[in-house]
Amino acid sequence: MTHSAPPAEGKTPAGDPGSDDDRTGRPGLLMGRPFGVPVFVSPSWFLVAVLVTIMFEGQANDVIDRPASYAVAFAYALLLYGSVFIHELSHAVTARVLGLPVRSVTLHILGGETSIGREAPTPGREFLIAFAGPLVNLVLAGLGLFAHAVLTLPDVALLLLEALTFANLLVGVFNLLPGLPLDGGRLVRAAVWKATGRSRSGAIFAGWVGRGVAIACLLAGAFLATYQTDGAGFGWLALLWSALVASFIWVGATQAIRAERVRDRIPLLSARRLARRATLVTADVPLAEAIRRAHEDHSGALVIVDHDGMPRGLVSEKAVTAIPPQRRPWISAGDLSRGIEDALTLPADITGDDLVTALRRAPASEYLLVEPDGRVYGVLAVTDVDRTFTGV
Repeated sequence: MTHSAPPAEGKTPAGDPGSDDDRTGRPGLLMGRPFGVPVFVSPSWFLVAVLVTIMFEGQANDVIDRPASYAVAFAYALLLYGSVFIHELSHAVTARVLGLPVRSVTLHILGGETSIGREAPTPGREFLIAFAGPLVNLVLAGLGLFAHAVLTLPDVALLLLEALTFANLLVGVFNLLPGLPLDGGRLVRAAVWKATGRSRSGAIFAGWVGRGVAIACLLAGAFLATYQTDGAGFGWLALLWSALVASFIWVGATQAIRAERVRDRIPLLSARRLARRATLVTADVPLAEAIRRAHEDHSGALVIVDHDGMPRGLVSEKAVTAIPPQRRPWISAGDLSRGIEDALTLPADITGDDLVTALRRAPASEYLLVEPDGRVYGVLAVTDVDRTFTGV
């Protein structure tokens, strides 16, 4: 139950190099777009739904006979993830109210995740977005306690109410644990950011605390696995689940720490320094000849120009490497090119955050770099930008 924002560790904010802007991959099944936010359900959720149904069926069977008890247990699994969905949607709605773009909400095996398009600009907004999810769960738990106190309900409804009240209380409290990637870690990050004036300090501190939380979760699972009363309990399941949660928290905390190191490199980015020299060819030139000219020029990219020398297309490096050498004389360079949209043409002097923003705005594998007078300077390949971030 987290919310995330770019850049991701090991990737430039432009996305997957070499994919052009084919970004059709989805984190799961699209279930709808409440408030304009795409909501996905990961296939792993169905596994959890089955496990929750099996584990809860024993309690349901105490108040209703089989096979109806399985239906009640499955209803609890749906209601439980309904609470998780409301938790994540609270993050999303709060972020949008505060002016931040929200990419998606995804429900998965460990709960859910809200993907936010960019970092909160102030510690106050970071705090509000992070606190919105646990707050909703604690409010739902409070409403459940109130309903339990004032309403007279059938046994089945009472069982579901009690289970959901406890689940929301547990989810709310767990997410307030003070370490990334949990919401409590975002609160710690916001507090340190406010105190120091540096978001980086807050993220690194909260990331290290998150690693501590991960170790604590693993130790707690090991304790529960060995502490059983009268042979009862799910010792092995407690250990497995705690290990899964601990690994999720550890990986998220580590990525948060590494992301700050990536962010430190952003001001050093220079399109001119990373550019590949380009060979200009017309669309009808055979690919083999275009490659020969590029080798002769010691260049690393091909740009398609018209007969007036105006750039019209970029030849995909990935497409070139996929063509066997024996076929290259029979394929024209223009066949492997894509048109140059305005967003794929960047000034050669663009640097730092401006460069990152331009790559995010129009994901692609190559960009044309031009001088102020319009002359072609070269081609910027996203693979080269990625190497700067990953240190390869």
